[in-house]
Amino acid sequence: MYEILNYPDQGLKRHAKPVQDVSAVQNVIQEMFATHYHAKNCAALAATQLNIPNAPAITVIDFSASHDQPLCLINPKIIQSSGEQYEKEGCMSVFPGLIEAKVKRAMNIVVTYLDRDGQSQTLEAEGFMAKCIQHELDHLQGMLYLNRLSQLKKDKLLKRMKKHQLI
Repeated sequence: MYEILNYPDQGLKRHAKPVQDVSAVQNVIQEMFATHYHAKNCAALAATQLNIPNAPAITVIDFSASHDQPLCLINPKIIQSSGEQYEKEGCMSVFPGLIEAKVKRAMNIVVTYLDRDGQSQTLEAEGFMAKCIQHELDHLQGMLYLNRLSQLKKDKLLKRMKKHQLI
């Protein structure tokens, strides 16, 4: 399994590298799912959240209770979005279970990606799944949900983190 990087680790600011050969990242995907399923209350993970050198543009998602609905997105790209949701988000890299904040996201998205077999796919997602995918794609661009907050909200969270000696 991989180590999950924790805020304020500078590795969380990395941009993922596009995957050229899907067969070359099969072990990475397998280990990402193992890490994901081992982490408590984890909906998804992006490669840039993990201690993976030259992190590839991969995210793994499965928020089913029985962990039997794995979804792997390779080189994902949102091609359409609509609507709006403003819901609480947490992150496995930002003190999960302790720090959360409301973030504005699109309610509906369409994402293109390669699946684990290297096949081009298009997925329409709404609600929680759309929020989850947007959150993970931010990670692949070196962004945390904290970056989407107003400076005032971010400062309040940072103050709370310091008060609880998290950073």
